[in-house]
Amino acid sequence: MVGGGRDAFIGAVHRMAAGLDGLIELTCGAFSADPDKSKASGADLFLPADRCYASWPEMLERERTLPDDRRMDFVSIVAPNHLHAPVATAALDAGFPVVCDKPMTLSLSEAQGLARKVESKGLLFALTHNYTGYPLVKEARHRVAAGELGTIRKILVEYPQGWLATAIEDDGQKQADWRTDPARAGASCCMGDIGTHAENLSEYVTGLQITELCADLTTFLPGRRLDDDGSVLLRFDNGARGVLQASQVSIAEENALRIRVYGDRGGLDWSQEEPNTLILKWPDRPREVVRASGPTLSAAATFNTRLPMGHPEGFIEAFANLYRNFALSLDAQRQGVEPQPEWSDFPSVHDGVRGMAFIEAVVDNSAGEAKWTPLR
Repeated sequence: MVGGGRDAFIGAVHRMAAGLDGLIELTCGAFSADPDKSKASGADLFLPADRCYASWPEMLERERTLPDDRRMDFVSIVAPNHLHAPVATAALDAGFPVVCDKPMTLSLSEAQGLARKVESKGLLFALTHNYTGYPLVKEARHRVAAGELGTIRKILVEYPQGWLATAIEDDGQKQADWRTDPARAGASCCMGDIGTHAENLSEYVTGLQITELCADLTTFLPGRRLDDDGSVLLRFDNGARGVLQASQVSIAEENALRIRVYGDRGGLDWSQEEPNTLILKWPDRPREVVRASGPTLSAAATFNTRLPMGHPEGFIEAFANLYRNFALSLDAQRQGVEPQPEWSDFPSVHDGVRGMAFIEAVVDNSAGEAKWTPLR
């Protein structure tokens, strides 16, 4: 692992998710830019001292020299955004597959370069858009792909939060500090941090791609250097229209990610804060409530469901589905066999490129005079 040391948030989530199925074990790490903090963080996790590294270059150099039965098998990157591309590139050059937090890079050009690197090395790369791991998100995707909703006309996706409603970065709150810093977060805070989740979810569920957009970004707090709120009109490649809203200043909102999709035969509604329920909407009969672990779920949803009906599954389990699928795919690749289709169901480097294209188009459109900006 790179990043995720003391005082970090998402690193612990990655570790819980990775370990949930007993397929992945944390063996080493460079957990902080501070060498002492990195080593102390590794000790907190009961790692041997010689696998707690002072820096990620030291980790890559040392690990590649170890024998097969000791060397790490892949790298999980949970550091701030500005480190994603350099660490991922170096890891791939050293022969290690990569799991990377989102957004994938600081810029579209970095993302395109990383995609070329992944292709040239032939190594696995996963991007942790973890909301795609929910069973009923996969069920929603299946229902759309099966044509149950007909031709998709409208996609509404929103992700309001309230945690940046005050300038907590000025008080040294670590997560707010780097996310509002252009040097470490990139061109966007709100759209880069959570708007990309909404963008990815809209494309994953519908199977459509955004072709152009019209955006309005706002920074409500004086002195904050990046956006904390935004609204985007979307056009998709089949002619569908969409609206994407993301906000980190919506007071008292938690993680209210929600997607609604409407076709000419029906619609669906899924909310991350009630993840075990998918609502299907029909023009000629009552709404249908689909529950996780139900007997009519698709193969993809069933494969990613862990518990019997009535036992809630949530954020960690969805995150764990990505790690499990990655581990199964990596094992298959190492054995020279084709992975099962369900195993390959995790976001890829190409999803990361689309995410960065989305961020750049949103920032460019909001700052410019053009009504519509295409995704490059």
